[in-house]
Amino acid sequence: MACPGIVHHRGPGLQRVTESLADETLMLRFKAGDARAFEQLVRRHRTPVFNFLLRLCGHRQRAEDLLQETWLKVIRGASGYEPRAKFTTWLYTIARNQCMDALRKESYRKAESLEASAGNGADERPLVERFASVHAAPDRNAHNAALRPQIEEALDRLPAEQREVFVLREYHGVPFREIAEVTGVSENTVKSRMRYALEGLRKTLSAMGVEGDMAEEAGARSLAT
Repeated sequence: MACPGIVHHRGPGLQRVTESLADETLMLRFKAGDARAFEQLVRRHRTPVFNFLLRLCGHRQRAEDLLQETWLKVIRGASGYEPRAKFTTWLYTIARNQCMDALRKESYRKAESLEASAGNGADERPLVERFASVHAAPDRNAHNAALRPQIEEALDRLPAEQREVFVLREYHGVPFREIAEVTGVSENTVKSRMRYALEGLRKTLSAMGVEGDMAEEAGARSLAT
């Protein structure tokens, strides 16, 4: 994503320097007019933020659109940026807010559509793309792949506030303290939502005939830190 009006400095040496800088330093450099710093932030966080949005909203094209809107918010907010918290906390807060706004608008449209014409009850929501934790052992990945459709459906059935906590913790390894900052609730509330999410996953998977040990392992690992 290019930034109009900002000077682009070229050269492999400078690129190696920006690759080693902390996110907060890169954002401050972008604030000062260094477009390559912003490009490095995009390269570093584009995929995890996209996956976060995809797992929250469930639609690939919508996630792509929300990702672009998130980076535009980052650009517009650069002049007032101060590293009071981790850059990723700030970034995920922007992404989450974009997604929540989009879902609220969609719920209004759906309500209006139902009032206009009831009778089409088909649920066309796609399932979440992945469940397997990035920390999963190789011998678990094949097992996870076979169970993925059921796990995706179970995750998709969770309430939004539980799903976002689970996604941030399990998929992105975000500490509970930072999830609390992103979601605007207390750390205890975040941990409670995580426990409810794990309970919900176990119950849904059990009803599908899937053993719940995988969710229990994830819960033990997640709640330990």
